[in-house]
Amino acid sequence: MIETSIQSSPKSRAMVCIFNDIASRWHATRKALCLALCVTVISAGPAYADITAKVINIIDGDTIKIRLDGNVLKVRLQGIDAPERGQPFNKESTRHLKSLIAGEMVTIRASKTDRYGRIIGQIFATPKNCKTCPHSWDINLEQIKAGYAWWYKYYSKEQSWSDQRAYRTAQSKARSERLGLWAEPNPINPYDWRKQKRYE
Repeated sequence: MIETSIQSSPKSRAMVCIFNDIASRWHATRKALCLALCVTVISAGPAYADITAKVINIIDGDTIKIRLDGNVLKVRLQGIDAPERGQPFNKESTRHLKSLIAGEMVTIRASKTDRYGRIIGQIFATPKNCKTCPHSWDINLEQIKAGYAWWYKYYSKEQSWSDQRAYRTAQSKARSERLGLWAEPNPINPYDWRKQKRYE
């Protein structure tokens, strides 16, 4: 099931397909996803699409695979950056994400695709203590709270102000309590770690 939602500004109107590059990257059978995610947005107002799908694989602490209408799609968790392979706490971050959503039905609040064709989105799941509740548990935020991901501040403008504040506060708390990767004396931001690797 795919549901679409929009937020808008009353100033001017434009028709936008937030996933218009999907059709050029994927086979014709996947074009339906692009069409379903076309939304009407108004000027610079942020747009998103809510996708409900099953998690079939956890690639690492900030990337998953979902199955949607018979297609397997990659989703990059928006607003967080988990340790890369070769960094301390990479495996722990992956295991923690598995413990939260592996095999579960989730709702992805998708905002765009990246240059690799991955959906960028905020993952919501049913709280562990309430299986009959709606998908209201922010999994991206949970990764930060547990100390298994950084707040991806370099892309913070793509988040709402409330999410920016929540993610920043969660990181500060995890850091002060030395949770997860913050137990390291000098943890390296994955963004900086990737830059270093490119120049080695």
